[in-house]
Amino acid sequence: MNRRRFRLFSAVLSLVAGAVVFLVATELFPYHTTNHDEAVYLQQAAMLLEGQFAIAPPVPEAFRPWFFVRDGAEMYPKYAPVPAAMFAVGKLLGGFRLSLVAIAVGNVALTIAVATEAFDRRTGLLAGGFLLASPLFLVDSSVFLPYAPTTFWNLLFAFAYIRSARHEDSKLALLAGLAIGAAFFARPYTAVLFATPFMLHAVYSLWTRPSATRLTRLSLTALGGLVGVAAALGYNSMMTGSAFTFPYAAFAPQDGLGFGHREILGYERDYTPALALRANAEVVALLFTEWVVGGPVGTLLAALGVGAFLRRAGLRPGDWSADFTDAQAKAILAGLFVSVVAGNVFFWGNLNVLGALSVPDDGLVDTLGPYYHFDLLVPTAAFAARGALLGFDRVCEFADERFGSIPSQHVAAGIALVGLLVVAGATAGVLADPVSENAEITAEYEAAYQPFEERDLSDAVVFLPTPYGDWLNHPFQVLRNDPGFDGEVVYALDGEDSLRVSSAYPDRTYYRYVYRGEWAPYTGDPVEPALRRVRVVRGESVALDAALAVPSHATGVSARLSTGEESAYYGVNGTPANVSVGLRVANRTARLTGPNVTEVGGNASVSVGPEEQVVVQVFVSGAGGGFSYRLELPVRRADGSIAAVSPAREVCLVARNCNGAAAYVPGAVPPGVGMETSLRATNRSVEGAEAGNTTARAVPRGHAISVGY
Repeated sequence: MNRRRFRLFSAVLSLVAGAVVFLVATELFPYHTTNHDEAVYLQQAAMLLEGQFAIAPPVPEAFRPWFFVRDGAEMYPKYAPVPAAMFAVGKLLGGFRLSLVAIAVGNVALTIAVATEAFDRRTGLLAGGFLLASPLFLVDSSVFLPYAPTTFWNLLFAFAYIRSARHEDSKLALLAGLAIGAAFFARPYTAVLFATPFMLHAVYSLWTRPSATRLTRLSLTALGGLVGVAAALGYNSMMTGSAFTFPYAAFAPQDGLGFGHREILGYERDYTPALALRANAEVVALLFTEWVVGGPVGTLLAALGVGAFLRRAGLRPGDWSADFTDAQAKAILAGLFVSVVAGNVFFWGNLNVLGALSVPDDGLVDTLGPYYHFDLLVPTAAFAARGALLGFDRVCEFADERFGSIPSQHVAAGIALVGLLVVAGATAGVLADPVSENAEITAEYEAAYQPFEERDLSDAVVFLPTPYGDWLNHPFQVLRNDPGFDGEVVYALDGEDSLRVSSAYPDRTYYRYVYRGEWAPYTGDPVEPALRRVRVVRGESVALDAALAVPSHATGVSARLSTGEESAYYGVNGTPANVSVGLRVANRTARLTGPNVTEVGGNASVSVGPEEQVVVQVFVSGAGGGFSYRLELPVRRADGSIAAVSPAREVCLVARNCNGAAAYVPGAVPPGVGMETSLRATNRSVEGAEAGNTTARAVPRGHAISVGY
């Protein structure tokens, strides 16, 4: 194949990769994945575009993004800025996903180039095609995670190193160093594992054939690499105060390499060598059976390619004594299988991606694959391409000998078609499951975010629930703030800090995002979402009135009022068709009132602190099973007045879903269950908008009623 056709085919294949990745990114992952690190990198990219390495939200407790380290009033991400900077370039060009396209194009082009340097042009082109057809490449190149971006720098390093070694080119040697330095800045351990076979080759070449030219070339590579190391250490010093404390270590000091006790955010394991070997064996097995091109077929072809190399490696001693040969390039690529696989044993992240080891199809590996081994796609694609072409040539020779009367080009075309169908069929088989599962997750996301697409939220504050703890973008990745927290929509955590958020944004319209059901998109069980208007009232006292429907089968009703560790209990006389309760907050106390409500135990009120979450629970019991109504009212006392936010309202049919996953959404609760509430202040003062309060009224049996605000 001549150089012009090779370059044309390489360009076409690389552009096809970019188009496919764009399609997958926009159609399969429009709302991102279950790996919420995507939001970290996108938030960081937006910060870099504003010239910020850290953010300073107005209410830190209500605005902490996922995986951000809090340092006083400021916060910074636990990840290095290189992948985020690459994503930011895409935004400058018109959209973040354009960066995914560019990275995919670069990775395929560089894979072709590296495989061509190690083998030949035919093998290089096929290796590029095999990389593109690998499920792990298609999935992880289409999301905002750091593995494909880091591989880009690793591949640039590999290509520049091999070319510089072959031609003793000082400029390429420096480029190789700068590339691996960038990879180190992005993901230090990943870069070290990738660079290890190259470093061993450098030492070998200096040992066997020392020369001033070679020493100069390798020194330039080392110098370029040290630039990246210095940049990483400088960034560490700026963010954490110590050059040798990486931000991820500042976030979770026990989340590191090696064996022993490992911990992050309360999750801890004793990462023993036996557990490490077991987990990594499972990860590698998944990689080579489900996530490389053709699954087992591609793995078999790669094994054939490696076997052919090893068989011929000792036949020509000149391959190892010369300055640089194809055999040495192949040896470096084959060495990646050893360095990446062995090195990952020391990283407990490979255990975490599996979830529960005893549960099949568990953990992030099920939908995103073994992404810590992403770099292995390159040698796998290269050696699989070599193995496929060796097999193709052998079959063509056999067919030519056996069926010499048939034109050789027809035989070759037929064999190629059969081989293509086999590999394509195997690839489709292994790709079907992750595509199907991710499509189901995306469908759940689409349903969950529907309220945001149906309403104009300009100049608004939206309070978000916290199913996974007090973090923004975990899990709601698409609901991200601008770095200055001054966008058209500002997202804050719901809870007792809501009033401080409203004070920071006094002229905006407030909303609360709620849902009914457990937030678990990977289970295929969708939530029932809603977006509610929220109002803030302020006065000498505040009153919350609620009308709660009582089903006809109910046998008793009781209530509990609590703040912090204090509680007061109440009984309700009889089982009326509805219960009217009133919560009164004044003079540092809160109490419940109502026509049929009586105190139990002599404690009719609870104390209210300066910032408090007042909780009212009304329990309805019955022969057919009980349930409870739950109201959470954030209040704040300051300067002789009390402020309150419209309460979060839940109907808890299942106790474990209460407190976040049992929002009152009309139409999603059984007949005979319903509530209406109104919130008012004694001086009728309302912040940001009119109260729009309604008087609590009777709720007919068997009917749900409308929302009071």
